[in-house]
Amino acid sequence: MKTTHVCASHTEERWLLFDASKHVLGRMASTIATRLIGKDRPTWTPSQGGNTHVIVINAEQPQLSGAKRQKKEYAHHTGYPGGRRVRTVDDLLERRPTDVVTLAVRRMLPKGRLGHSILSNLKVYTGPDHPHAAQKPTLVESL
Repeated sequence: MKTTHVCASHTEERWLLFDASKHVLGRMASTIATRLIGKDRPTWTPSQGGNTHVIVINAEQPQLSGAKRQKKEYAHHTGYPGGRRVRTVDDLLERRPTDVVTLAVRRMLPKGRLGHSILSNLKVYTGPDHPHAAQKPTLVESL
């Protein structure tokens, strides 16, 4: 048997559209990460990106189960002593609504150069409008 190695330039480019207001955040993020990596295709190669672009609209209103809007926290450190900063989902949605979806997907991607290049194929927008209508994205209804 021969093992074939398919490079990204030989796979067709595809554009997918997700509506964050219709999906639960974690399930949507794991589906997006799988499709960005390319694991849903038979030509998946570990060292290549999936050649898939994902557009997420209505990022300011994702569905969250339970009391996660008030209890889930995003933390970062400024680098100074006592510099741990914590924000809840509600606070983050108010200040930077696209970051909730971007962080959820980014943390599910591989770490390193490949993950950074794959993340550039994710486009997140607040509201129902996006500038990628010319690419004719396919709306993903069910996960």
